[in-house]
Amino acid sequence: MNERVQMSSDVKGEMMQPRKQPVYYVVFAVLKYRNFEEAKAKASGEIAAHISRSKELHRNGTLLMSGAFLNNPDEPLSTMAVLSSREAAGEYIKGDPFFLKGMISKWYIREWANMFA
Repeated sequence: MNERVQMSSDVKGEMMQPRKQPVYYVVFAVLKYRNFEEAKAKASGEIAAHISRSKELHRNGTLLMSGAFLNNPDEPLSTMAVLSSREAAGEYIKGDPFFLKGMISKWYIREWANMFA
C-alpha cells in the first residue's frame, strides 16, 4: 500500500500542511563520499536526479522532508528522509540514483512516532 499523506490548506489556500499521522518511516543513508562537496564534484548528475525525484515524491505526499546532515569531518556524508509508509520508504531508497549507482554504503528504515499526532 503506497500511502499518501493527506494535505490540507490554510484559509487562503496558500500553504499546504500534512495531516498529522501517528507513525512515519525514516530512511537513513550513509554515502560513499567524505562530504557534500565531494559528492557535488563527483556526482552532480545523481544529485540533480535525486533532487528532482524527491521533489516529485514530496508533491505527491509520500515524502514529507529530506536532506543531508551537515558535514562532520569524522563521518561520511549521511542523509535522511521522512516518508508516509514503510512501502514508500523502501521504494524511496531502492529507487534513489545513489542507491542504483552503488554509492550508498549503509541504509536502514526506522519507524518514527509523531508526538504531535
